[in-house]
Amino acid sequence: MSVGNSSREQRKQVSSTELWLGPMRLTQDPIQVLLVFAKEDSQSDGFWWACDRAGYKCNIARTPETALECFLDKHHEIIVIDHRHSRYLDAEAVCRSIRATKPSEHTTILAIVPRVASDQEEMSVLPLLNVGFNRRFVENGSMIACYNELIQIEHGEVRSQFKLRSCNSIFTALDNCQEAIEITSEDHVIQYVNPAFERMMGYHKEELIGKELTELTKSDKNRADLLDTINTCIKKGKEWQGIYFARRKSGDSIQQNVKVTPVIGQGGKIRHFVSMKKLCNSNDNNKQIYKINREDNPLAESHSFRLKNRRKESVDVRSITSRSSDAPSLQNHRYSSMARIHTMTIEAPITKVINIINAAQENSPVTVAEALDRVLEILRTTELYSPQLGTKEEDPHTNDLVGGLMTDGLRRLSGNEYVFSKNMHHSHSHLSVPITINDVPVPPRIAELLEDEGSWDFNIFELEAVTSKRPLVYLGLKLFACFGVCEYLNCTEATLRSWLQLIEANYHASNSYHNSTHAADVLHATAFFLQQENVKGSLDQLDKVAALIAATVHDVDHPGRTNSFLCNASSELAVLYNDTAVLESHHAALAFQLTAKDNKCNIFKNMDRTQYRTLRQAIIDMVLATEMTRHFEHVNKFVNSINKPIAAEDSNSNSEGSDFECSTNIRNSPENRILIKRMMIKCADVANPCRPLNLCIEWAGRISEEYFAQTDEEKRQGLPVVMPVFDRNSCSIPKSQISFIDYFITDMFDAWDAFAHLPNLILHLTENYKYWKSLDELKCKSLRCSSD
Repeated sequence: MSVGNSSREQRKQVSSTELWLGPMRLTQDPIQVLLVFAKEDSQSDGFWWACDRAGYKCNIARTPETALECFLDKHHEIIVIDHRHSRYLDAEAVCRSIRATKPSEHTTILAIVPRVASDQEEMSVLPLLNVGFNRRFVENGSMIACYNELIQIEHGEVRSQFKLRSCNSIFTALDNCQEAIEITSEDHVIQYVNPAFERMMGYHKEELIGKELTELTKSDKNRADLLDTINTCIKKGKEWQGIYFARRKSGDSIQQNVKVTPVIGQGGKIRHFVSMKKLCNSNDNNKQIYKINREDNPLAESHSFRLKNRRKESVDVRSITSRSSDAPSLQNHRYSSMARIHTMTIEAPITKVINIINAAQENSPVTVAEALDRVLEILRTTELYSPQLGTKEEDPHTNDLVGGLMTDGLRRLSGNEYVFSKNMHHSHSHLSVPITINDVPVPPRIAELLEDEGSWDFNIFELEAVTSKRPLVYLGLKLFACFGVCEYLNCTEATLRSWLQLIEANYHASNSYHNSTHAADVLHATAFFLQQENVKGSLDQLDKVAALIAATVHDVDHPGRTNSFLCNASSELAVLYNDTAVLESHHAALAFQLTAKDNKCNIFKNMDRTQYRTLRQAIIDMVLATEMTRHFEHVNKFVNSINKPIAAEDSNSNSEGSDFECSTNIRNSPENRILIKRMMIKCADVANPCRPLNLCIEWAGRISEEYFAQTDEEKRQGLPVVMPVFDRNSCSIPKSQISFIDYFITDMFDAWDAFAHLPNLILHLTENYKYWKSLDELKCKSLRCSSD
């Protein structure tokens, strides 16, 4: 594109340049040059053709106004300004106007100055440097001279500035790092601290930068010679790592695990020291934790004593048998052990069932006995609740969904044999600091939207838009107030607001699906279900509060990848939770860690211990219920323990009063209340196909994009692709939705509707299913026509 009065435009295309900043690989796009000449002459032509030869993109501006406009649009790396004819162009004014803009920080500006007669004295470059020029070029219309000047600038200033610009990414990483980082000069003057350091030490960076380390108060808990030991080590260029006590601004001493690394710079000398610091638990802390655990579980000591006695008895038995050389005696011991197993008084329910069937077989006809053998074979498998699928060719979408959502990164080979596909490392993201929402009235537009929160057709995406992607705080405050959560927890609304902000800050806004909007949507669905008469009559206030909190935190810090991906990548979370319910365990654990970390956000701080433990267990149980590997177990237990008994009572009862009383007893038993809460959050978590069509379509696009991104990353990392159909170049979203509804949604929502009576949801589900079917059939018809 040409600018001003010039009609020229560079068209030559060149490839990007690869550069390295330490171990960091950078790619620099072709250089952009702006020529500022009031009129065309041999000098402007020389630089024009030099740019063409070097492969640079070039623009020409004729006036100061167009020069500034063009620069602000393109952000050129090099600007060449004609400083020879002040009556045509005020070069210094142009330079100053460009230097006044932020983008010019990394731009090199070259002044073209006139030749000096041999009898005149050479002028100083200082006036040019003071104005903002970086270099000067004595006029020379030779294209080669211009070319050489530009090439030198590229290999010197331009590449240096490009590397400096790239350092912004490194500082962004440091600013978001959870470890406390401190960088000092070789003289131990503080040059940089990251936010984690500020939080750990209680200082603001402005109080630290520029100070010597010796100016900060030291803890008296370190041994006298520790600092000398550290300095002796690091001044030799060696890394030091160990335990160090530091004093916070408040005066408290904290124990840190510290690593200090010298950084070699100019002249081969140490120019910086980088310190990485983590808090570590002191023995006192460990003792306190142990004490709390013992108080939480008063039976721990007696249980531990029993275990010790059992181990002692086992040792005695082994020692007796090993000392005995009497083979029949050893055999008799084995027989007696087997006899004890069959006469055990502690039986699991499945053992009782199998024993009853075995007894029934003895007096049964052959056909019945054979049928019962088949029943026993099924009961002895570990997959009691998961339906068996056909071959992959029959329904690849369903097969991939099941493989991606209901396995933990293990590929089934045959029978119960599993293998890991590949060992990779994948760290979970760092925790976030919430953006504060002051205690001010809710903005009118948000308040207007929230008036409709009682409707199932509530549009969560409108709330997402008007709250700048922070719907969870606003919706949470409204719904928690409706259910009296603050009153139950005995906490203030300010504490609840701070907690909601903290939780929302730790959802990843970069995720297309698993973000705080999804959490708000699940919270809304949970609150809607809690308002239904059968649900409301089955649960007490603790259950309702637990359900709302569980819905709020159920996907906190979700990385936008499935459990299968994390297990295949051998991520830190997968290793921590032994490849079992990895994300769900992390969500539940992190929610309580975040809550307890800051007293102003701790909504549980005023609760009675026993009440808190009961609430905590209910929340954890509901969050873990969202894990899909036990999907069919939860649904089948709900159907067999709640739907069928209530239906049987309805058909057998002659009295409305006794019918109501009996079904109430079924619903209100402690075991069944747990099943109801699990089913409720499961339905809330995947209710997208039951929302109005416009919302259903949006959610389908978002989850598909997240799965596409996972498939892309699996291919980049060489990991197994757990859901191959979710390839952004070939995936059929209608087919994936049809499979998801057929396999996971229909039966579950039929069961939930039979209990909670939600005809509007089933109507939406039916209409949405027809919509996806029609789209799929239309696409298939189109493909058939094109192939014909």
